[in-house]
Amino acid sequence: MKKIVLIPDSFKGTMSSGEICEIMKQEILSFYPQVQVVSVPVADGGEGSVDSFLTAMGGKKVTVQVKGPYFEDMEGFYGVLPDGTAVIEMAAAAGLPLVGEDKRADQTTTYGVGQLMAHAAQSGCKKMIVGLGGSATNDGGTGAAAALGVCFRDEKGESFIPVGGTLDRIASIDISGLQPQLAGIELITMCDIDNPLCGENGASAVFGPQKGADPQMVQRLDQNLRHLAEIVQRDLGKQILHLPGSGAAGGMGGGMVAFFGSQLQMGIETVLDTVHFDQLAKDADLVFSGEGKIDTQSLRGKVVIGVARRTKKLGVPLIAVVGDIGDDIESAYDEGVSAIFSINRVAVPFSQAKGRSKSDMALTIRNLMRWFQTFGRV
Repeated sequence: MKKIVLIPDSFKGTMSSGEICEIMKQEILSFYPQVQVVSVPVADGGEGSVDSFLTAMGGKKVTVQVKGPYFEDMEGFYGVLPDGTAVIEMAAAAGLPLVGEDKRADQTTTYGVGQLMAHAAQSGCKKMIVGLGGSATNDGGTGAAAALGVCFRDEKGESFIPVGGTLDRIASIDISGLQPQLAGIELITMCDIDNPLCGENGASAVFGPQKGADPQMVQRLDQNLRHLAEIVQRDLGKQILHLPGSGAAGGMGGGMVAFFGSQLQMGIETVLDTVHFDQLAKDADLVFSGEGKIDTQSLRGKVVIGVARRTKKLGVPLIAVVGDIGDDIESAYDEGVSAIFSINRVAVPFSQAKGRSKSDMALTIRNLMRWFQTFGRV
């Protein structure tokens, strides 16, 4: 074997994708120092996405003065890949870690995310990937839209910048002032959930509580997003209320479609296209992928299955190394997964396993390498 591609997701709460790649690489090279190991740390759109893309492809990080979740001045950033594609993670300007314990989902804004997008557009980027995830916001992306020239007016005709708690004040939306640089940009939004904008599975009900919303606030935020959807449909002619993924990141999924005409795309598909995975893996002898737990949710197209569908077409075997294995995942093999191994070597609860996850990952890869070596498969 001459080439192995590593493309794991992070194991949430234990190891980043980059750390997993490094552990796998060191173990593989300890047995087969001549093998070419290509690492592609996976970004899911949330915190760390920019670094993952830059690690996988190279490029540079650009820092920009922007507004934070509470309109405070802060330093945000985005990445620029070698081909000029801008990678923006909304968590860099509107992320939950930025608010600490001061969680007020009705008052936070995505304005800084729009400022990052504006800076990338003005810098000449012709393609933009915006990652949704880890947000502290529930403003339907109106803050980002306002930063890029969209005008929201109340019943008095006065313009204002909405937040989650004031979306019900929007009486009209005017996109005529949208920055012209956006017109020629290919805009892709990484979105790994299919939640609608409103309702029991919507942005406010599902994600509001982790952003500080009590039951009463959840109800109010949900009603406000529904109002936004009605105005969007009336003024912009776009239906985002039931759109799968519109509920991502406090409704920003819907906002990206409504205000910027972006397409929503599964994160792993965005990663695979951006790193030119098919070209990268076509001459590979083996691909390693993985995620914290492979289960029925994974089968909807998350990292392992997304990669497996590509490797199956290429005729390249894929081994999934995961933290845990759920029930009813046999169809993963039909999708292109060759084998699944758990790193949970001593079958203990996650609270105990996470402390030894790195060493368990190393031991699992080492064990696989021994097997390959014994049977002459590498």
